[in-house]
Amino acid sequence: MSDQVVKCGDKLHVITRRLFADDFRRHFAGEVTAADGSFCQLQGYTFVHNSSTNEFRRRPELRTRIFSFADAIHIVNKLPSQVEISSLEYRFVEKRLVVMDKTGFYLDINEFGLTS
Repeated sequence: MSDQVVKCGDKLHVITRRLFADDFRRHFAGEVTAADGSFCQLQGYTFVHNSSTNEFRRRPELRTRIFSFADAIHIVNKLPSQVEISSLEYRFVEKRLVVMDKTGFYLDINEFGLTS
């Protein structure tokens, strides 16, 4: 039996912590295509925060990214297998930022708190 926490086929939502107040707010959602120790390769989409509109926008191109989860720079959420990565979008629901898809899945992004 494998003791690997993250496995091929898992779907993840990754928030990259900002080190400085003016750093870009970047998120990534994708499916694991390879995993080895703390390294994980995901295929999916990048979401970038537009501060002028206060919205997260998905970049249209499918990307493959490699993450190391050995440090505290990433907040990683495991998504249910039925989540449609290509249909994920950010919305405000009851003044809370959530990530949702067309299947009814949503993930409350608590790190951003309430909006005004």
